[in-house]
Amino acid sequence: MLRAFSSRFAKTSSIVGLVPKTPLLTQIRTYTVNGDHKYIITEINDKVGIIRLNRPKALNALNNDLFTELNESLKSLDSNDQIGAVVLTGSDRAFAAGADIKEMQSKNMVESYTKELLGHWTEQILKTKKPIIAAVNGYALGGGCELAMMCDIIYAGEKAVFGQPEITIGTIPGAGGTQRLVRAVGKSKAMEIILTGKVNLTAQEASDLGLVSGVYQADKVVEKAIETAKIISSKSMPAVMMAKEAVNSSFEMPLSAGLLFERRLFQTTFGTKDQKEGMAAFSEKRAPNFTNE
Repeated sequence: MLRAFSSRFAKTSSIVGLVPKTPLLTQIRTYTVNGDHKYIITEINDKVGIIRLNRPKALNALNNDLFTELNESLKSLDSNDQIGAVVLTGSDRAFAAGADIKEMQSKNMVESYTKELLGHWTEQILKTKKPIIAAVNGYALGGGCELAMMCDIIYAGEKAVFGQPEITIGTIPGAGGTQRLVRAVGKSKAMEIILTGKVNLTAQEASDLGLVSGVYQADKVVEKAIETAKIISSKSMPAVMMAKEAVNSSFEMPLSAGLLFERRLFQTTFGTKDQKEGMAAFSEKRAPNFTNE
């Protein structure tokens, strides 16, 4: 949840200028939506929504206004029948360096509890039915690491850094770090990362531990995320959504209940036109023409 955890980090924060233009986003056919947003940039490329965090001077530190805009954009993309998947990214220097400490440091316990501090940070991203792919370059620390872990797939640039340094300023992760990190890397490594606050994972370490799906050159990671998002978007959207729901349910249910839930969703797909088309196309040795029905 944190930003500027070292003097080097603080110096970096003061010199970052405008968000660097990712070459890919200027080359592919995109158009910008929600132009009134201040802290994010939303673009659409074919059937893929692209959301870029846009607080360059603060290394994309997360605050309430940013999450309000992010939630609005996710809700809009999720309800858009032309969008099949979403890519969430930041800048070359930082996916998100953490939470904006200045915004929360004066809050007390009663205010934090009664007004559900950080509650709306996870609200829409967890409700989004379409897959979200995090394309991470640079720092993904504290809330930035937690935001990446809320996504369904994480791709990392080769210089990406993941960590949970909250303990170093007298608090703990508050947006899922103690829960999702354990599931991703195991108890012992998660404890080391969270309790010391100083053990950060390189992109390759994160890949080796299973936190991220792949590591790519920094200037290729967004391109790879969009490529995967387009593959997903070409599938039957009802099936994609049900598959995502089934996988996520595995963290909430015992195995027997999860297997039954999966089987019921599998059976449900047989009521869709896409299932009929997909199996017919397979039998006829042709590409399917899914209509999301």
